[in-house]
Amino acid sequence: MTPDFTSEARSLAGDLRELRRELHRNPEVGLDLPETQRRILDALDGLPLEITLGQGLSSIIAVLRGAHPGPTVLLRGDMDALPVIESTGLDFASTNGSMHACGHDLHVSGLVGAAQLLSAHQSELSGTVAFMFQPGEEGLGGAKIMLEEGMFDTIGQKPDVAYAIHVAPGVPGTFVTKPGTIMAGANTLHVTMHGSGGHSSRPEDAVDPVRPILEFGQALQSMVTGSFSVFDPIVAQVTQLEAGKAVNVIPASAKLGASVRTLSHESTRRFPERATRLAESIAAAHGCTAEVVWTEQYPVTVNDGGEADFALRVLADSFGTERAVQVPDPLMGSEDFSFVLEQVPGAFLFFFVTPEGIDPESAATNHSPEVQFDDAHLPDQAAALASLAWERSLRE
Repeated sequence: MTPDFTSEARSLAGDLRELRRELHRNPEVGLDLPETQRRILDALDGLPLEITLGQGLSSIIAVLRGAHPGPTVLLRGDMDALPVIESTGLDFASTNGSMHACGHDLHVSGLVGAAQLLSAHQSELSGTVAFMFQPGEEGLGGAKIMLEEGMFDTIGQKPDVAYAIHVAPGVPGTFVTKPGTIMAGANTLHVTMHGSGGHSSRPEDAVDPVRPILEFGQALQSMVTGSFSVFDPIVAQVTQLEAGKAVNVIPASAKLGASVRTLSHESTRRFPERATRLAESIAAAHGCTAEVVWTEQYPVTVNDGGEADFALRVLADSFGTERAVQVPDPLMGSEDFSFVLEQVPGAFLFFFVTPEGIDPESAATNHSPEVQFDDAHLPDQAAALASLAWERSLRE
């Protein structure tokens, strides 16, 4: 018999809200989050969990082993904040120059709640549930580091399935996901044009690298529209330009930086090939040489089709069909849970938690200093994670 996690989670509402607000007041950025780690450990104290701490980061792996054989399910919550100065005006707002502007304080609190709910039913649980508390999601690849430190060995085996829930602005209480690609891969492109410097009054005696770098920036957009399918879109946004320091000097080099978001592994592979060819041809036409550096930061986040469908069915049963919605399109943001989903089938979901009184259509978005998330939804977030793990444990 499946426990009524939705009802049971209501009794946790006060504690989860208190934990979330304590984390929100004291955000930490990056991989080293000692106070966040301490607060999580305090919240997990007394539960029948095997606790392992990270070596090169403040991660926590908490393993709950059920009384009966079954699959291993991984549930993940990221821990880190952003270097954003908060301007929400909330009475529990951060004042230390950082902010939980992406809702990771709710992710941690929801995962703690799931651990409490499932621990209360350890004697009935089939299989193993691993709770992955992860630092460094915001650009530092904390999930990859945890994998490299042997997270699966700590758990005892590679999980059979993995789930994560991410809060966002939207119609309150709604869970959304989709089969296949759910979020883009994050990549960076840096191009340097090398020429020969000189006096700005005598361009004929120099090899100007500024003109080809500007030409490349424009041509990059034409390359995207002409070389990649509209059904596998790419966002390539030039965000950095650097050349000379003095206005009357033609510099010896000029640089460009771009953020590139891709929605398939094939586009991620092809893009640097095409961009390098384009940069080199433009450079040659201007008598310059081109240096191209391509960095794949986060892979495309790809949901397993069966697990995404399963997750929506479980959440529809728990909360109603109107609150479990399959969306048609992926988001162009990126997520390092993608490293986990490269190795384990699973699903990444969004949970909309815009506070009452704020229009979801015009609400500030994740990473904004004004974004707000309603922690009144934490019991449902915890119950959703617990229900996914429990129902998945019954399938094998």
